[in-house]
Amino acid sequence: MECLGCLIAKCLEPEVNVVYETERIICVLDIAPFNEGHLLIMPKEHVLDIEEMDESTRHEIIDVSAKMSSLLKKSFQPDGISFCQNGGKFNDLGHYHMHVIPRYEGDGFTWSEPKEQFKIRRTLKQTREDLVAALEMNNI
Repeated sequence: MECLGCLIAKCLEPEVNVVYETERIICVLDIAPFNEGHLLIMPKEHVLDIEEMDESTRHEIIDVSAKMSSLLKKSFQPDGISFCQNGGKFNDLGHYHMHVIPRYEGDGFTWSEPKEQFKIRRTLKQTREDLVAALEMNNI
């Protein structure tokens, strides 16, 4: 059985409203939009996370995100645009998708603070050092 994202990317879901499409990606209106014009940019090929995607598709998603941002700015005159993507178990479609959301001052969109037990315990310097070491060790 295909994931919900694959069904959307193949336009097999009844609520799919395609705004833009290429051979590799599709842009559709989110069926539960945060604001009018809220888009999802998705690869047509099934992948869950961005690092699973081939390089040309990743680049195309970024290029198309800029194009969709310009489109939304011209169409809706928002105060700004938010881009976000959730990976792993937080990906509710089971398929990579990037949200492109027109934003307005006072629209209620929020980035919440972490719960107390998940507060960051190390310094930024310690975290940076660990990440730089991991990059070098894993040849990323």
